[in-house]
Amino acid sequence: MQAEQTSFLFGANAPFIEELYARYLADPAAVDPEWRTFFEALGEQKESVLAEVRGASWAPNGAHIIGAVDPENLPAPVNRNAPNRNVKGNGAAVPAALAAKTEEEIRAAAWDTQRAWLLIRSYRIRGHLAADLDPLGLVKHPPHRDLDPASLGFTDADWDRPILIFGTLGLGESATLRQIIDRLRKTYCGKIGIEYMHIADPDQRVWIQERIEHIENHTEFTVEGRRAILERVVEAEGLERYLGVKFVGTKRFGLDGGESLIPAIEQILKRGGQLGIREVVIGMPHRGRLNTLVHVLHKSYTALFSEFQGRSSLPEEMRGSGDVKYHLGASADREFDGTAVHVSLSPNPSHLEAVNPVVLGKARAKQDQRGDTERSQVMAILMHGDAAFAGQGLVAESLDLSDLAGYRIGGTIHYVVNNQIGFTTLPTAARSGPYCTEVAKVVQAPIFHVNGDDPEAVVHVARIATEYRQRFKRDVVIDMFCYRRHGHNESDEPMFTQPLMYKQIAGHKTVKEVYAARLEAEDVVTPAQVSEMDATLRRKLDGALEAASQYKPNKADWLEGRWAGFTVAPGEEDRKGTTAVELEQLTAVGHALCEVPKTFDANRKIARQLQEKRKTIDTGKDIDWATGEALAWGTLLAEGTPVRLSGQDSARGTFSQRHSVLVDQTAETLYVPLNHVAPKQAHFEVIDSPLSEAGVLGFEYGYSSAEPNALVLWEAQFGDFANGAQVIVDQFLCSGESKWLRMNGLVMLLPHGYEGQGPEHSSARLERYLQLSAEDNWQVIVPTTPANYFHALRRQVRRSFRKPLIVMTPKSLLRHKDCV
Repeated sequence: MQAEQTSFLFGANAPFIEELYARYLADPAAVDPEWRTFFEALGEQKESVLAEVRGASWAPNGAHIIGAVDPENLPAPVNRNAPNRNVKGNGAAVPAALAAKTEEEIRAAAWDTQRAWLLIRSYRIRGHLAADLDPLGLVKHPPHRDLDPASLGFTDADWDRPILIFGTLGLGESATLRQIIDRLRKTYCGKIGIEYMHIADPDQRVWIQERIEHIENHTEFTVEGRRAILERVVEAEGLERYLGVKFVGTKRFGLDGGESLIPAIEQILKRGGQLGIREVVIGMPHRGRLNTLVHVLHKSYTALFSEFQGRSSLPEEMRGSGDVKYHLGASADREFDGTAVHVSLSPNPSHLEAVNPVVLGKARAKQDQRGDTERSQVMAILMHGDAAFAGQGLVAESLDLSDLAGYRIGGTIHYVVNNQIGFTTLPTAARSGPYCTEVAKVVQAPIFHVNGDDPEAVVHVARIATEYRQRFKRDVVIDMFCYRRHGHNESDEPMFTQPLMYKQIAGHKTVKEVYAARLEAEDVVTPAQVSEMDATLRRKLDGALEAASQYKPNKADWLEGRWAGFTVAPGEEDRKGTTAVELEQLTAVGHALCEVPKTFDANRKIARQLQEKRKTIDTGKDIDWATGEALAWGTLLAEGTPVRLSGQDSARGTFSQRHSVLVDQTAETLYVPLNHVAPKQAHFEVIDSPLSEAGVLGFEYGYSSAEPNALVLWEAQFGDFANGAQVIVDQFLCSGESKWLRMNGLVMLLPHGYEGQGPEHSSARLERYLQLSAEDNWQVIVPTTPANYFHALRRQVRRSFRKPLIVMTPKSLLRHKDCV
């Protein structure tokens, strides 16, 4: 209880109390008698409170607070350490509620204040448990004891008595218990439930409180804005209904029941554009993908209907297998209020959540291309299903990358379309926690649960999530509770396994019907206007369907933007590329690799190795694998080609062979010789990755997809460990070009060889990669000398096309005399 009481003295809504209380703790005589009595009544322990005031030893005291009463604008930060206008001389203006009170009355007021703050804290922590989130109302949660004022000793007689709360909740100096609870319920227990008190950073908690409490967690949209939201819902529902009628039983994994997703994504793009976002990379599963392609990426209805009629999405002259329509990606240039935002939706397989790290890697590459070191211009949006978000390990792997230097993208907006069911699996069998979003707490992401039947609440939450991401550059989660009107797909019968849920769904009004009725009741639209929206959409769809039979895709967008100038793989002779380097340049790079600053205290063994390496460079003899590799990278860097390597322990190398990053033995400062090979060279980035295979390989695949002009490599600690990344190998690396017309030049380095370290440290499973080889999809090599390896690495970025390269790298042969 003591800690909870203390925390409320330092909330964002009463910074002057913090200042005043610090004075009181230092010298009780420095404050007026009424304040002294008030603080004495709180009964705090002096040392613990002083520690709270001072803050952590490693963090500066004083949070910069952003209050966002006006949802259209983010006000400038307020410095809590600035002199407070409430403080006068050695004391402070005494609240009217304490003036001319007896000591007993002041102590009673302090006890009321303390209990009120505890109640407010309880709602901030647990209010989401009482929120109205489920559109179907299937699960009823009993009232939580912590949200009951009686648990703190309040009685019915206390409801209309003023309590001193010092501006908390934006209610003024004092408020009645009734007013306090009314605001708390509207803010935390309406159609939105928020989890954020697990966040350690007080700035972030305070920002959320200021952003939602003063406005009761509600945006007052204009009439035009509300009509625009309705139009997006009408379009989303209308498309699904039309497809269901015209293509009966055809799988589309519709958005029926979750239509609020479309205006929410539109809001993220619009608000993001206002806050500096210029490019957005989206990843999502099959549920609602077609709706997103059409209404967010502006894929034409005609093209979509043509695919439903069985025609390919690829131009006739293009080779490749293609893919089902609900796996395809697209890109578009959108404009919001005069601001251009480029939006791309990544193609993905049916392996749920596998696209997550791919999208993150693409976003990082685009940020690097723009020089966006603040991570404020390029943003990722990842959409998820509830069962997959809780169940798939790649979710946790991707979250773990969110704040690591080599993979950081400044926060991702995660959007869970929570159907409250998997294929046929109920939440009680799909997860152990109360929500599907529990995993996001591992990175202290705020989680906004919202009822999908309230499009305005969903759009409001989308706006706040975007602002939070731009303000703090951290992950944020939207958990939209909705339902799936049909089965897992449109030909599935859900009544076999969930009869009660689907009886409820059958009698439940659609999102459009619910929202249109609300706007009609509030005189925002008329029934005639809603009917006209339906009719206008129907005319567009009918026209597009009529044209679909004649539609032919005449353009493939796979060699545009950064890929302009690349070609389909040519004949055998032209595939060799130019890999040779002039001896003078090679020697200069080699010498640079052997040098360290005079003030650098290198490890003695490393210093000796550098001397030996210089001898091999000068003589041209006994050049080992690590030197050949470094020469390949160094010459590419000198020629202006960036090199990016990541993997477990890749900076040193699993076998202590690489030492691409040197560590000063006195100060532990770092020196990277490859970043000092030429005056105007490109950047070399080497990253010791987290202990993840699938997540990191997916990230590097995504990076290489967006940046073909860099040599991007992923290294397994041992080749066997690539087993953990098999889904990325199978579904992206070996087949992405055939399915989605997406080239990729990623290099996989897989240490391979039966060197007596057991069955998990012996084989990179060469046979697996050969089995996956077909139709010129990639290159699998086993280089036998450092020279082979040198030319293979350079060839990878010295040709007019890109193919993945799988390299069986050596272990004991790294230093074997017969191989150098």
